Amino acid sequence: MSVSPLKCCINPSILSADFVNLEAELARIANADAVHVDVMDNHFVPNLTIGLPVVERLQKVSPVPLDAHLMIADADRWAPLYADAGLDSVTFHVEAANAPIKLARELRARGAKAGMALRPTTPVEPYLDMLTELDMLLIMTVEPGFGGQSFLDVMLPKIRRARAAIEGSGANVAIQVDGGITEETITRAAEAGANIFVAGSAVYGRPSPEDAIESLRTKGQLAFTPTTLHPNNIAFQEA
Repeated sequence: MSVSPLKCCINPSILSADFVNLEAELARIANADAVHVDVMDNHFVPNLTIGLPVVERLQKVSPVPLDAHLMIADADRWAPLYADAGLDSVTFHVEAANAPIKLARELRARGAKAGMALRPTTPVEPYLDMLTELDMLLIMTVEPGFGGQSFLDVMLPKIRRARAAIEGSGANVAIQVDGGITEETITRAAEAGANIFVAGSAVYGRPSPEDAIESLRTKGQLAFTPTTLHPNNIAFQEA
């Protein structure tokens, strides 16, 4: 059986964008695979960003799909409303969900891909049996809540374990990493088995965000190793 390589996907985070000009900032990343929308409520994480009304408006003007990362409490109540807004994917934190399997199924039923995020200290092993309920597993490579943090290399073994479990299960689940992604760290994360990369300042902090996206995508793609090849491991956005 032949195997196909993973597709490296770059999802820039608008947490690093100019919030006064979000429509224009979205236009600057039209070559991205998706835009990562960080929703924070100052409860689950110690920061406050944007909520559902703003996300609904972004959905109407974005040239690329929206990938919402809900860093909010009471995910069981709020996450389905983001799916109803027409987003391509909605990711909830398992630490904020009372019934993660039910929630993942509800997101899919409402037309969104279902993602589940894990904080750095949350082990992946208790959730491996629910891989088939997910489209994406987000492994945080910083503590959620603020942009501009340094990549936590101690998360690399966690990424490797998740990739091995996905290959062993035959599930078609993407692995996203969020936090500290640069042209240097994307190589290590890709080698470990991640294939969707959230980048904030590494994209919006460059003179040309479009060029930054292409550079990150190239470096990530080149870093995939034979251990990250599997016939079911296609790009998340193409699932």
